Amino acid sequence: MKIAIIGTGAMGSVYAARFVEAGLDVVAIDPWEAHIDAINSKGLRLNGPDGDRVVQGLVATTDPKQAQGADLIIIATKASGVAAAAQSVCPFVGPETTVLTIQNGLGAGERICEFLPEANVLLGVADGFGASMQGPGHVTHTAMKLIRLGEVTGGLTPRLSQIEALWQRAGFTAKAFDDIHQLIWEKLLCNVTLSAPCTVFDCSVGVLLETPERWSVALDCMQEAYACAKASEIDFSFEDPVAYVTAFAKAVGNASPSMRLDHLARRSSEIDFINGAVPPIGRHLNVPTPVNDRLVAEVRKREAKFTKETL
Repeated sequence: MKIAIIGTGAMGSVYAARFVEAGLDVVAIDPWEAHIDAINSKGLRLNGPDGDRVVQGLVATTDPKQAQGADLIIIATKASGVAAAAQSVCPFVGPETTVLTIQNGLGAGERICEFLPEANVLLGVADGFGASMQGPGHVTHTAMKLIRLGEVTGGLTPRLSQIEALWQRAGFTAKAFDDIHQLIWEKLLCNVTLSAPCTVFDCSVGVLLETPERWSVALDCMQEAYACAKASEIDFSFEDPVAYVTAFAKAVGNASPSMRLDHLARRSSEIDFINGAVPPIGRHLNVPTPVNDRLVAEVRKREAKFTKETL
């Protein structure tokens, strides 16, 4: 089986390394030339809970055409790059090609399906997965709990079972679910609680949780998203959303959401697909979202300054 991974930043690099180590034919596609050159010349250095090693045998390129002939295409870009990635591989997707994206936030499936048939698409959710780039050709991952997989249209299919087994073969804890949209919303509640609040207050998750006035704002963000989900008839696996996101925050500890890390690096975040995804749904369903509105506006204001700095 040939696997093409579009977007080999931190998460995509971990996927690529483990699939290669499992003996699979993998091509890594990314526009970061220094990263691609480092992989091709020295291999991909990976360090984390299972050791520090250099993975050889990974083919890396900046050319999306190298996805041709892939049986599985994994889109591991940031949420803002999903549509462009889907469009770039569209000519190479045949009837039997599976396209999988694993994203935070809402709308990844819809963006992919603007360019590819829904029947080709799987969605994924990474649970308890932390990774960061240390430099070209070098990635660190700190945790890797569960990869959740599902069909866009729902249900458990033979294809989904095959992809589940493939991830397990590569050493991931992976599980197929018949309602991936439920899981996407459950992850969104956690992201909405932590992402914009930690970014606006410029603090870690641990500090957010331990500061009552800040944690109250974070829970307000979550409650607005929860109200939108219930109005959308999402069936959650828990009864108490506050207990659910609080347990998640405690497990994260003193880490920072990727949104805050983006701002510390003076770059744009995935705000439009996390907290920023809540107000449009609220307007459509007549659900008020004033706290998310306020925090999203502040995040976008700060990001506009980053853009001006680079001009």
